[in-house]
Amino acid sequence: MSATVLIFFCIGLVLLIVGADLLVAGASRIAGRLGISPLVIGLTIVAFGTSAPELAVSTTGALAGQADLAVGNVVGSNIFNVLFILGLAALVAPLTVQTQLVRIDVPIMIAVCGLCWLFALDGEISRIDGSILAAGIITYTVVLIVMSRRQSAELAAAVAVVEAAQPAEAPTRSLLERIPVQIAMIGAGLAALIFGSRWLVDGAVAFAHSLGISELVISLTIVAAGTSLPELATSVLAAFRGQRDIAVGNVVGSNIFNILCVLGFSAVIAPKGIAVAPAALSFDIPVMTAVALACLPLFITGGVVSRWEGAVFVLYYIAYTVYLVLSAQAHDGLAGYGMAMKWVVLPLTALTVLVVLVRDLRGRKTKAAA
Repeated sequence: MSATVLIFFCIGLVLLIVGADLLVAGASRIAGRLGISPLVIGLTIVAFGTSAPELAVSTTGALAGQADLAVGNVVGSNIFNVLFILGLAALVAPLTVQTQLVRIDVPIMIAVCGLCWLFALDGEISRIDGSILAAGIITYTVVLIVMSRRQSAELAAAVAVVEAAQPAEAPTRSLLERIPVQIAMIGAGLAALIFGSRWLVDGAVAFAHSLGISELVISLTIVAAGTSLPELATSVLAAFRGQRDIAVGNVVGSNIFNILCVLGFSAVIAPKGIAVAPAALSFDIPVMTAVALACLPLFITGGVVSRWEGAVFVLYYIAYTVYLVLSAQAHDGLAGYGMAMKWVVLPLTALTVLVVLVRDLRGRKTKAAA
């Protein structure tokens, strides 16, 4: 692989991050002026904006006929979002989870992961499948906005916070708050995403060919982590600043957006839909679904994602990455590693989560009875 390809790969990654930042900044200011609640902003504007790199990369890969890149980017990003980003954000500060997330958004995330798995069973995400997924993101967004509008108390509080955060005399801030400037920021962000995604895709393919590793593994690791850097920065910074609705909502919303919008539109624009590799169907998509399922009991237990739960998530992502690397190299230790994960680590983790969940539910019943 030439040094030029490596340089353009790095430049593409930087452009993706900068473009997403501009897109989120402009869109968030417009949304704030419309009085949308912080949680809904995290689930929609921020989540969709930080997922724009995934949209750019997957659609570019789909148009270029690189199906493994289109699918692996979405699946890998979703796994990275929950295990690494949510885990790291929880390590920074325990994350409080709102009831809406537990009752509505996390079940939707689980459902769309299951729907993706169902559509992929025949070995492809067809254009019809993609149209159904794309219609789902439109419906989901409209429902969220309508629900936010009906919550008048939260709406008033969000507007008050936005107004209070604006200094009385600040020419620079006033300029940034103007609609034309915000639209220009969004346009610049989209342009950076387009160029960045093209160079990142070319670099990723070159990596795969030079290292003898499949495009699926590259997209599940390097590309997925790279395009998820905006989510990582947003959620960790939000957790550090105490904006935990945005930290959690960004991850959940991004995962929903990745499947419904990114994978949906990629399948629609692809000439013959998107083929799903057997390895993704038998391992990676089930892992993505299992990771989504793991969120529900953790979110229910006390309404908080604690530091120890965050640490477990991060360790699981490391274990998942190690498995991918061993599998790509056909390493002799792959069989033993897989057996240990399947029959020791996973059952112990499931048992621990179950015990914590039962204790939490018993505690709630005791308090209610008292």
